[in-house]
Amino acid sequence: MPTVVLMDVSLSMTRPVSVDGSEEFQRKNLAVHGLNMLFEHMASNYRLEFTSLMAFSSLWDLLVPFTRDYNTLQEALSNLEDYDKTCVESALQGVSNVVQQEWGSACPCQVVLVTDGSLGIGKGSLRHSLQTLKHRGDDKKFPLPFPFPTKMYIMCVANAEELQMTDAMDNLEELLRLSGGDGQIFSMEGPLCMKSVQAMFGRLIDYAYSPFHAVLHCGNLSSDVQVFPRPEPVVLDEEVEPMPRSVSTEVDEVGTGATDELEEEPSASQMAGKSPNFCVLLHGSLKVEGMVALVQLGPEWYGMLYSQADSKKKSNLMLSVFDPGAEPLPWLGKISHLGPVSEAAENPYGEDDNKSPFPVQPQVKRSYAQNVTVWIKASGLQTDVQKILRNARKLPDKTQTFYKELNRLRKAALAFGFWELLKGVADLLERECTLLPDSAHPDAAFQLSHAAQQLKLASTATSELVKNGLIYNSLYLCGPRWRQHLFVLNIVRCL
Repeated sequence: MPTVVLMDVSLSMTRPVSVDGSEEFQRKNLAVHGLNMLFEHMASNYRLEFTSLMAFSSLWDLLVPFTRDYNTLQEALSNLEDYDKTCVESALQGVSNVVQQEWGSACPCQVVLVTDGSLGIGKGSLRHSLQTLKHRGDDKKFPLPFPFPTKMYIMCVANAEELQMTDAMDNLEELLRLSGGDGQIFSMEGPLCMKSVQAMFGRLIDYAYSPFHAVLHCGNLSSDVQVFPRPEPVVLDEEVEPMPRSVSTEVDEVGTGATDELEEEPSASQMAGKSPNFCVLLHGSLKVEGMVALVQLGPEWYGMLYSQADSKKKSNLMLSVFDPGAEPLPWLGKISHLGPVSEAAENPYGEDDNKSPFPVQPQVKRSYAQNVTVWIKASGLQTDVQKILRNARKLPDKTQTFYKELNRLRKAALAFGFWELLKGVADLLERECTLLPDSAHPDAAFQLSHAAQQLKLASTATSELVKNGLIYNSLYLCGPRWRQHLFVLNIVRCL
């Protein structure tokens, strides 16, 4: 889980604070001291994690791209310059750009925002950004929530009393809520001094960057391990009284098998390279054999260990965590039913390995005969539309296939209430009709015009029916050569 450190370098960070009645420091100096403490901790305990450093005022600047070299990060901190007013919105937009460019939108990321609680002034201030949230066009949307999973930690170089004297705390809490709510706001307790800022960053380390120590067991063998990033508790929504479930610190290997998303680090004895270590043995075996090991993380909670190459010379032992439950992988069946082939009444793989017991077939058959059309990504919808157009260009030879694909898309669009799709496909068919060559069969133009007309009629009539409290449940279309207008309507009054 990479980390982006967002450092406020506006003029308000240069406000002086008296430290122990002697030398005068700026708030920026306190923030740099706290970040150095965080980087030293990560260099010792999170060596495989990537961290980036950004500075912002009215604009943002990427000082250090994602790196594992914490000396570079600390050196960049010591060379910070002072700029103008605070503009948190532009900084968050910068974070979104940098993370998506490096990791995409699927990788979870942690954002550490270090500021003095000053919201800025005028247009571009956090106060102004939050007040105008509901009056923005699609081209000027607020960058939160990020398109990737995020945990935001706001480190305020100010005490709670100072933040509550203005509306700074309320605005920061709203900022945290917009980010998804996963994170926390930290402020300094007591006077602004080195001891207070150390305590504040210490709380951040305990909350978000403390290593997860566990013991990996396999029979009489065991090994101390650390898991990075720290496994998060899981809450099962289907339970009557949901309770967070946490990964046990005693992890048992139950067999060779399969994995998901957390990194394993060897213990200090392994790093020394002098003591035998089961973790090294397991990692090497899985890497050479190309296998995975099934592990039990808690009561009816499983995962798997496997080797993943970080480069040509380096590889890591990875842990993938399954969803809690006895059957996390439906095709695998119950984990508790797995066992050695020698204990089975007959070899489930056959005498010549000519069959397999997997995937496990469900005992209850599905109540429907065919798959439902689902568009999860834009590419799936584009493929279906292109398939219709390909068949449309081969009319009348592909008339049956053309109407089959068209009805499938039409039924899904009506089920989803996607009236614009019907109108758009109708426009495409009309365009194809105008592009037909002179040598095309006359029936091709007839079929395209008929299909486009019926799609437009469905999109207009259906939207009107919805306004009047009616909805089409299903609607099928046949070509004009087969009794022109055959519709199967199932109209259900909305309650």
